[in-house]
Amino acid sequence: MEYQLPPIGTLTTRLAALNSGVQPATIRDWVRRGLLARCGGTPRRPLYRLADVEAARAAAKPTRDNQRTVKAA
Repeated sequence: MEYQLPPIGTLTTRLAALNSGVQPATIRDWVRRGLLARCGGTPRRPLYRLADVEAARAAAKPTRDNQRTVKAA
């Protein structure tokens, strides 16, 4: 199997997760919620712009009334 690096300025799902400090499932969830958009790749191997990943990480996430929150210590 040949491993290829994504084009400069783009990240795979796994690299976006590593960059943001979250799991790859969280990146896919951000896409589903509309916080992050794909910029290319294939349906099975999407690519994301680095700036878009950073913006999604910093964006306020919607919460539910019964959702647990982490209290600052």
